[in-house]
Amino acid sequence: MNNIKFYKIKDMPLELHKVRVVQKLHLVPINRRLEAIEEAGFNTFRLNTTDVFLDMLTDSGTNAMSDNQVAAMFRADDAYAGSQSFERLKKAVEDVLGKSYLLPVHQGRAAENIICRTFVKPGSVIPTNYHFTTTLAHIMENGGTIEELLYDHALEIKSSHPFKGNMNIEKLVECIEHHGPEKIPFIRMEASTNLIGGQPFSIANMMDVRRIADKYGIMLVLDASLLGENAFLVKQREDAWKENSMADILKMMTNLADLVYFSARKLSSSRGGGICTNRKDLYSKMETLVPLYEGFLTYGGISVREVEAMAVGLYETLDETMISQSPSFIKYMVETLDSLGIPVITPPGVLGGHVDASQFCPHIPQSEYPAGALAAALYLISGVRGMERGTISSVRDENGNDILADVELVRLAIPRRVFTLSQINYVIDRLQWLYDNRELIGGLKFCYEPTVLRFFMGGLEPTSDWPERLVAKFRKDFGNSL
Repeated sequence: MNNIKFYKIKDMPLELHKVRVVQKLHLVPINRRLEAIEEAGFNTFRLNTTDVFLDMLTDSGTNAMSDNQVAAMFRADDAYAGSQSFERLKKAVEDVLGKSYLLPVHQGRAAENIICRTFVKPGSVIPTNYHFTTTLAHIMENGGTIEELLYDHALEIKSSHPFKGNMNIEKLVECIEHHGPEKIPFIRMEASTNLIGGQPFSIANMMDVRRIADKYGIMLVLDASLLGENAFLVKQREDAWKENSMADILKMMTNLADLVYFSARKLSSSRGGGICTNRKDLYSKMETLVPLYEGFLTYGGISVREVEAMAVGLYETLDETMISQSPSFIKYMVETLDSLGIPVITPPGVLGGHVDASQFCPHIPQSEYPAGALAAALYLISGVRGMERGTISSVRDENGNDILADVELVRLAIPRRVFTLSQINYVIDRLQWLYDNRELIGGLKFCYEPTVLRFFMGGLEPTSDWPERLVAKFRKDFGNSL
């Protein structure tokens, strides 16, 4: 896609779509926001959307669907078995992802459940470029462990490296040699690495991983939930693929994998998910688990209307003007914040902008969850709901101690075709004010902690009266402003 230059104003992302259906937002006063975050246990996951202005928690299931997707939903075939809606989805998967066998599931973590139940055994080791929270939980639930095999630059906050999501090839070989290929059911690559800032991997790197997998006879599994955006950044940043189409790039990545799974809440801006492969033996091993845990093989626990929307959404992933919108907004936000001196992950990735809470709040120790505190503080002074991606999203060791996260991030997701540029600028403005008053933010501690995936429903409380002091400063500077 060619860049669009402006004549006399600063270049900015230009939406290549128009808005025809709108949804009312709520920007409640700051005193209500204080009550809301207290009621939510200082966990943005637990906020009610009636108290949220801009919902940047996630891009999962929050993307805007196209007119063609909505139209397709009206022709859904409601059959329990043998649905024509499924046949259209199956064809879309074959056309876009190049895989002939498809198992539909209700979302991405359902795919993880089936894959891990099938292939992960006690003592299994899963090499990955970086874990995702639910993936790790499913692997551990089935007795496995992970090894994160990144290059050192991947965890650098400020960087110009275009592919921080690359798997470290030398470490991959060492991992296989150390544990033995028999203990490694598959190698997992995530497009793009969610927990370290939505950073992509290159096709050259995936080719190298494929070569190692073939040498040792190990299956390569691709989490394709953010595959479209990874492909877009490959086209932007990898010289060998600049002239190729999105279709070519997507097919190359999926062809390199034995097994591909995805959340359609991301990949096709719909709902549901899928597991696909060209290997009948892999399909047969997983097939029986779909009726057991999801639904019949031609709907997999998904509404057939969502199946239709998914099929159309997969084809739309090939449209560069569509897939570029979210990354271009992320780039604008990240580069603007960076120019203001606010610590963010660079280069801009996909899914959202990522603020480095460790540098934003260096006075808060990791044991008091700086990313969680920053997410709560941002909501308090703006109504913007981001997500903690730090130690709260981690787990405890066998002795009950926190396993400290590699990075403490607040993720500000930018769903596809949802926000306007003025809303993005509002987020930037409020983050700038918060950064100037960052010394007022304090830590958090758990008061209710689930044993699994605690970041979803855990409850926390502040370690001091810092929320009240932050509110007082906001009122002093903004008066009666929302």
